[in-house]
Amino acid sequence: MPRSIWNGTIAFGMVRVPVKLYTATESKTVRFHEVHAKDGARIQHRRICPREDREVPATEVVKGFEVAPDEYVVLTKEEVKAAAGDRGKVVHLEAFVDVAEIDPVFYESSYFLGSRDDADAYRLLHDALRRSRRAGIGRFSFHDREYLVALRAFEGVLALHTMRFHDEVVRGEELDMARTQRRPSKRELDMANQLVEALRRDFDPSAYRDTYREAVLNLIKRKAAGQRIEPVPREEAPAEDDLTAALEASLSSARR
Repeated sequence: MPRSIWNGTIAFGMVRVPVKLYTATESKTVRFHEVHAKDGARIQHRRICPREDREVPATEVVKGFEVAPDEYVVLTKEEVKAAAGDRGKVVHLEAFVDVAEIDPVFYESSYFLGSRDDADAYRLLHDALRRSRRAGIGRFSFHDREYLVALRAFEGVLALHTMRFHDEVVRGEELDMARTQRRPSKRELDMANQLVEALRRDFDPSAYRDTYREAVLNLIKRKAAGQRIEPVPREEAPAEDDLTAALEASLSSARR
């Protein structure tokens, strides 16, 4: 059973919805430790003061923001918390927008909200968001920081996403990349659309596995058993110069 990591209230208009916050995702990434190649001992990282050339205990470490080369403004934990503000553990929904209008690039982290006391108010908000296909936009304070959030209905529960602010998202036109000046022909565009439709499927998350993670865990198991691991030659995808021919071949394959 997941444990809640935050208790608070969702507020929209005069309605109050008591909720509990839960993490919505669990990382399955294979994590490695740094070890000494010579004897297998795990490497330790210590805090060293370069001026005094000694290890510094955690109690002597504070947060500093560099305002000039080697010049820092030091902030205490209390000052950082004060800057974050305190909304009294209330998520104030300031506006409701169409979910489809929010590009996924703006989503940062995802959480689930559970009902804390008033299940009727929780279900009311959930069903209203689901029926309207809208997301509530608001702010809340969490871990000494204020977040912009989007609240939406998801598979019978309320999902809360912390969001990136607009100036944190790189604009596409800012990318330094070669851009073709040739517009695709009508035939190329028609074939591309046909290929997209031929490969269209309903999204099923369970249909996609982390094959890289499985391969790494299998490799670890084999090496722990004493097997010799041979390097696999990297395969390079051949460049396709004839776009029309590539589209025709792709369509033919998709139809088969």
